[in-house]
Amino acid sequence: MTTITTPVTEDLLHGHLDLERTARGLLPHRLPAEARRRIPDEHLAMAESQPSGVRLVFRTRATTVTLHTVPTKRAYPGVPNVPDGVYDLLVDGRLTAQTAVPGGNLCTVDLAAGRFEVTEGPSGSARFTGLPDRDKTVEIWLPHTETTELIALDTDAPIEPIPTGARKRWLHHGSSISHGSNAAHPTGTWPALVAGGAGLDLTNLGFGGGAMLDPFTARTIRDTPADLISLKLGVNLVNADLMRLRAFTPAVHGFLDTVRDGHPTTPLLVVSPVFCPLHETVPGPLAPDFSNGTLRYRATGDPAEVAAGRLTLTVIRAELARIVAARRADGDHHLHHLDGLALYGEPDHDVHPLPDGLHPSPEAHRLIAERFAELALAPGGALAG
Repeated sequence: MTTITTPVTEDLLHGHLDLERTARGLLPHRLPAEARRRIPDEHLAMAESQPSGVRLVFRTRATTVTLHTVPTKRAYPGVPNVPDGVYDLLVDGRLTAQTAVPGGNLCTVDLAAGRFEVTEGPSGSARFTGLPDRDKTVEIWLPHTETTELIALDTDAPIEPIPTGARKRWLHHGSSISHGSNAAHPTGTWPALVAGGAGLDLTNLGFGGGAMLDPFTARTIRDTPADLISLKLGVNLVNADLMRLRAFTPAVHGFLDTVRDGHPTTPLLVVSPVFCPLHETVPGPLAPDFSNGTLRYRATGDPAEVAAGRLTLTVIRAELARIVAARRADGDHHLHHLDGLALYGEPDHDVHPLPDGLHPSPEAHRLIAERFAELALAPGGALAG
């Protein structure tokens, strides 16, 4: 069998905003270099480098495809190891095979102290065999929570990149829920499920712990081509106890103003937080809880301080609805609001509880995707066009 080795280049990649040349290959980023220079903490730096929604896309007759990579695994002291990230291979849009790459670098994360320590490890390979012997579109979706350096692609037939632009471009920004925490594989995150079902070209700016109304994120959205934009805002601001209501309202306005500078008439949907019992009426900050040998979370704020402006999910939902409906919608007919409880509410939590108290299960990701498609993309929906 003849093996053709193709270096990974930008024309093979979709869903990223930047590429960094490393000692061993290319590292996809979901924030551009200018924005990355403004990142204030290692949590967001790690999250944006994890390629949620990033995939290689090409045409080929190859029946065997091998992608050589350097993954960066995560470990949290005192809890079981995080499972290896999953590579999803799609043939003509259908999930056909999955694999993982063992080894690689190891990033040890001390959540309590905020420390990150990386130990370098060897490269590995994601190998797929038995693919249909015909001309086809192949997509390899990278592990959504595993930083992945790309080295080269081996195939037994030539490959041809597929340019972007044939489908509507959906740009989505949100928290770890949008990033895909607790989703079982990269095309199982709720944004990926929505994009796959609706035929959208997804750029996922969901960042674990990083939906903080940062100006550099707003500027990134402003400068990124998009036909549809959605912003899922709120939960990280409560998790971090980052600001009070007095600061939250103008920060949302400023974020929207910046996005509108680059996308004045693009359909823009503001989505409030889904249901999370931890923070419905209790402010942050959030704290990790390792007491039962797994990573869970607990809220540590005082509900009595809500009257003084501390944020909860209930407060944020009401304020986002007011901002969109009462303060902006009259002058912006392409701006819309969606209550996150319509995507995942208290009754849904009774059926599909949050495994760690914060992030939805794989089943809940599917539910959120189905609801979002119905409410936002079906005829009459905010993003239906």
